[in-house]
Amino acid sequence: MFTPIKPLLNASRGKKRLITASYDMVAVVLSIYLAIVFRLGTTTFEFGIEEAASFFATNLATVFCFIRLGMYRAVLRYMTLPAIGHIFLAVTLSAITLALSGFFFQSFIPRSVPFIYAGIAILTLGGPRILFRILYEQYYKRSKPNVFIYGAGATGRDLAYALIQGNEYHPAAILDDDSAKVGQIMYGIRVYHPSEFDGLRSLYQPVKLLLAINNVTQGERLRLLEKLAHWPIEIQSVPSVEDIAAGKNSVADIKDLDIADLLGRAPVEPDPTLLAKQITNKNVLVTGAGGSIGLEICQQALKLKPAKLILFELNEYNLYRAHQTLSKMRINLALNVQLVAALGSVQKEHRLSKLMATHEINTVYHTAAYKHVPLVEYNIVEGIRNNVFGTLACANAAIANQVESFTLISTDKAVRPTNIMGASKRLAELVLQALADKQSQTTFTMVRFGNVLGSSGSVVPLFKSQIRAGGPVTVTHPDITRYFMLIPEAAQLVIQASAIGHNGQVFVLDMGEPVKILDLAKRMIKLMGLREKSTNNVDGDIEIKFTGLRPGEKLYEELLIGDNVEGTGHEKIMTACEDKLQWDDMTILLSELDSCCHYFDVECIKRILLEAPTGYMQPTNTKKPA
Repeated sequence: MFTPIKPLLNASRGKKRLITASYDMVAVVLSIYLAIVFRLGTTTFEFGIEEAASFFATNLATVFCFIRLGMYRAVLRYMTLPAIGHIFLAVTLSAITLALSGFFFQSFIPRSVPFIYAGIAILTLGGPRILFRILYEQYYKRSKPNVFIYGAGATGRDLAYALIQGNEYHPAAILDDDSAKVGQIMYGIRVYHPSEFDGLRSLYQPVKLLLAINNVTQGERLRLLEKLAHWPIEIQSVPSVEDIAAGKNSVADIKDLDIADLLGRAPVEPDPTLLAKQITNKNVLVTGAGGSIGLEICQQALKLKPAKLILFELNEYNLYRAHQTLSKMRINLALNVQLVAALGSVQKEHRLSKLMATHEINTVYHTAAYKHVPLVEYNIVEGIRNNVFGTLACANAAIANQVESFTLISTDKAVRPTNIMGASKRLAELVLQALADKQSQTTFTMVRFGNVLGSSGSVVPLFKSQIRAGGPVTVTHPDITRYFMLIPEAAQLVIQASAIGHNGQVFVLDMGEPVKILDLAKRMIKLMGLREKSTNNVDGDIEIKFTGLRPGEKLYEELLIGDNVEGTGHEKIMTACEDKLQWDDMTILLSELDSCCHYFDVECIKRILLEAPTGYMQPTNTKKPA
């Protein structure tokens, strides 16, 4: 739709500056003329070369002041209060120039004219700028969808300002429970009580509600979300204060609700002493550094100020992305940590050994693994090669280079596994336990936990994409449950477990109560402002469809093979005492397994996994793998 300001908006910057400067020169002349007219009460008066000199000097001084104050660099549509102050200052200097020029050139400028001129010039020079800003805002508001902001604190104010200046959303109203804030005006936006939501929604038709509350406890936030979940609107949030301070996000980076909010899980505060023990001032290597868990361990480790942080990753793009993320974080936190991005496979022992020797590695976190259950089920040989022999190669390199601490990231699927992925991780645990008994210079520990929320293998990103696509949301079984943990919490507990571990220990993280996947799907649908479609609600938005268990998938996951578990010095970390193999027996097993992989003998691989103390139980619902 055509508007009077649209041609100006689309003009080039040079043309806009020329138009603005030309107008200012005309406005100065007009303002002096009107000041004299008002003073004399007549539209005609003598005008000679002296008066022309005063007009010219005043005009030149005004334009010069505007240039020096950056008024022609300022974008009119974003003009703020400081710019208006600059106009007042420029006009004051212009009026002084008019008075002085009248004295020096002996022109006909009565003494009261500069004061009258100042008042008129403020209107002629500042008025159009303010009017243009108002017209632009009204024009631009119509082109941006309305949103509501929940929270009138500092975060809410910053978000409102960022949205006003941005291109994506227009903040139509701010909601807050604090009655002292209700009725206030922030950047032209009124603060309302949440009880007025229904009426405001009908008036403004917002597309989403943005949660701008970062200074409340986890319990308060969960109670608030329980209340907001019943509102028929999609809810998103702004990043945490910590993320903004670290430079990961800005206040305008609107995102979906934090995954912790979906499950009501409050993370446990870590022990700073345990976090620092294996990392601070040490050389740290993280394999699989480009994965979700590996990158989070790198981020947590970087905050603890290691001397070096080596990122080891097979996927080039993931390594590049991880290195960029950590480099930015290092700059924002002003850290003097050497970052090294190393490409390579964990199956290449010589590559790993050379890397560890070059950088004198003290601590290794081994996160590299193939972890998608169905993919590993159909690619058994590669799964075994990477998860078992990759772990062996990495461990041998650590021993050869006298690495102090080696921590394997394991999984709850290693407990009585019904799939190859879980069995391969359990066998990797057994390999490290056998190596731990064989030598003592490198301390091997294994940390076993459940699903990590938001990781590449988590159901949460899948459900989000399915809901945004209009459904259906696919759940394998109505009774399926899983343990969940937040990525930062899991990474912190892994680091702490490595600090308290003795050689060969298997640690189990306290995952809290298991979560029903169906309940998670329903909660996500509701918090995204939609309704579940079912036989009882045919007018709903998103259908939940049950697809059946996938190959190797269990209804319930476990964290322990037996009941032989002991506590540690950390309330969320336990240690499991389970069967293991001696190194001589393990050598024979690995030799036979290597031969089976070489000849792609899948049945041979399964037989070895069944005979070894992995607890593997071969499923009956798998198709023939590759």
